[in-house]
Amino acid sequence: MVFPKAGSRMEANKKWLSLPQNFRKKLIANVRCTTCNDMVTITDFIIVDHPVGVMLDGKCNDCGNKAVRVVEMEE
Repeated sequence: MVFPKAGSRMEANKKWLSLPQNFRKKLIANVRCTTCNDMVTITDFIIVDHPVGVMLDGKCNDCGNKAVRVVEMEE
């Protein structure tokens, strides 16, 4: 397992927090779970840097399997 560097996680968190809170809540509640084949809420997630923005890496609230969402952001 590869863990992201602490510095990149801090930068990713800054990017994530720059989004309005109501928009962040909508993103958290609209993540595609390939196991459930539906849109779900992501839980137990971390924010990691991604080439196009940030990525939420966590678990599906319904089935508990891995769920991720990439959030594209302008630099």
